[in-house]
Amino acid sequence: MIRSGFVAAALAVLGVGAASAGGVERSAQSMALLFEQGNYVEFGLSHGRPRVSGTLGVTSGNMTRSFTTFNLGVRGDLSDNLSYALIVDEPIGASVQYPTETGYFAAGANARIESTGFTGVLRYKIDGGFSAYAGLRAVRTRGEVTLPFVSNYSMATNTDTAYGYLVGVAWERPEIAARVALTYNSRIRHTFDATESFAGANVAVDQFNTTIPESLQLEFQTGVAEGTLVFGSLRYARWRQFDISPTFYTSPPPGGLGQNPLVSYDSNSLTWNIGVGRQFNENWSGAVTLGYERKSRDPLSNLGPTDGFASVGLGVTYRDGPIMVAGGVQYRKLGGGTTPQNAQFDGNSALGLGLRVGYRF
Repeated sequence: MIRSGFVAAALAVLGVGAASAGGVERSAQSMALLFEQGNYVEFGLSHGRPRVSGTLGVTSGNMTRSFTTFNLGVRGDLSDNLSYALIVDEPIGASVQYPTETGYFAAGANARIESTGFTGVLRYKIDGGFSAYAGLRAVRTRGEVTLPFVSNYSMATNTDTAYGYLVGVAWERPEIAARVALTYNSRIRHTFDATESFAGANVAVDQFNTTIPESLQLEFQTGVAEGTLVFGSLRYARWRQFDISPTFYTSPPPGGLGQNPLVSYDSNSLTWNIGVGRQFNENWSGAVTLGYERKSRDPLSNLGPTDGFASVGLGVTYRDGPIMVAGGVQYRKLGGGTTPQNAQFDGNSALGLGLRVGYRF
């Protein structure tokens, strides 16, 4: 029989790659924690090293920064049929900085999005291996941007807290390690107070809205032989709901700059991951994963010049009594395209490292 928590190696792999999945996601938002047995706490770190550059006469240089994200989760039982999970993570994020010395038209431009999410979920078991779960999410988000090539424009927001919910259903057959879980996450709508500057002077203190999109995620796993597991996920996110449109930046002249949104997407995303895990002995197991997100072929943004990806990852898990340690590495080949200024972004990639530590108590 495959031991509980066996896919921890796979989650360590998938967590490091979430940063280049659709839009500005930095969390895989998996519900696997909810299906652990007994009282369980887990902490994870992911480190991403993207390498993204483009060419328009001269090369831009690498315009992405390395980043580290974390997640923390606690799971427990309230009764034989009722359990809970509490999760802290970083659902969205971005870190962009064009080198200043390249002569590229966007040299010196930079942008950052930071967020922290808090999720609480309750799960109720129903007869026949079925269960239903629901929860609330709170996300704290802030952002800033500087664009020297647009008359030295800059913008910074406050930290806004907004709320959403999730609902899901699952079916399990523990004797063959089979589970299918379908989760819907609602959109979360932020209203930011923003200070915009133009040519070195503050020109507007106003509000604008940004929506973290709704999503639908299917996660599955099943044992296929003694000690061997096939697992995967399929995630659809409505990134057409997301744009960053500060008032002065997007308003037509003479009241504004008349620019397109800082970031927006014309297409939604569909991301899949599939993998095979193998338990080597009582302490060690490993996993191999493949991932894919189809290119939308929409025009790229200077602040997000990638489109789709293909990935491969390796993970390993060590378990000893109540302690679990899992690590993973993932390589992603990032899709490219053309920005509105006809800059070409191709041949880019990202490398990620992930670590998870769990304890059953």
